[in-house]
Amino acid sequence: MELSEAIEKRRSIRKFKSDPVPDEHIMALIESARLAPSGCNAQPWRFKIVKDSKTRKKLAEAAHNQSFIAQAPVVIVCCADVSGYLEGSESGIQDLGKIGAIEDRMVNIICADINESKKMDISEIGPRIAVNVAIAVEHMVLRALDFDLGTCWIRALEEGKVSEIFGWDENIYVVALLPLGYPAEDPPARKRLETMDLLL
Repeated sequence: MELSEAIEKRRSIRKFKSDPVPDEHIMALIESARLAPSGCNAQPWRFKIVKDSKTRKKLAEAAHNQSFIAQAPVVIVCCADVSGYLEGSESGIQDLGKIGAIEDRMVNIICADINESKKMDISEIGPRIAVNVAIAVEHMVLRALDFDLGTCWIRALEEGKVSEIFGWDENIYVVALLPLGYPAEDPPARKRLETMDLLL
């Protein structure tokens, strides 16, 4: 599928068939996420693939009881590794400086910002890192269409409850849930702003 076609065809799917999703398709989505860009090449995204029904039900409950999440045969829990982000950003920006991709002054500015970030509470730094994870998730959302799979971004959730399910500490910041499966619906495109309305 052409990328432009995938962008136009993508819909948020909230009804799924019970058919299992092949592991090779799931891993192809993870590979698409792996190739996403991130600030300083920090690559902070981490993913938990959930197939068992009990855990999917718990995830639905942690997402304000959105029952359709549990009906998807797969839920990918999309997270940010906070310490990995900080370490990766620092080494990544230094690497960019060494090869001359960015000026030394920018290396210094970004390194100073990273050091300030290390002093932040998780509630402050988590959302900053989430932007990087969001890019990787969107790579998966679009790649899913190559396999006729549907997805739905879920951000309406309680991060702490999701973390409790897996016993994660605050170093893992939950960004989104991504239910995944073969669509049992074909929703029409939702109303969008006109292109010219987006320009400032």
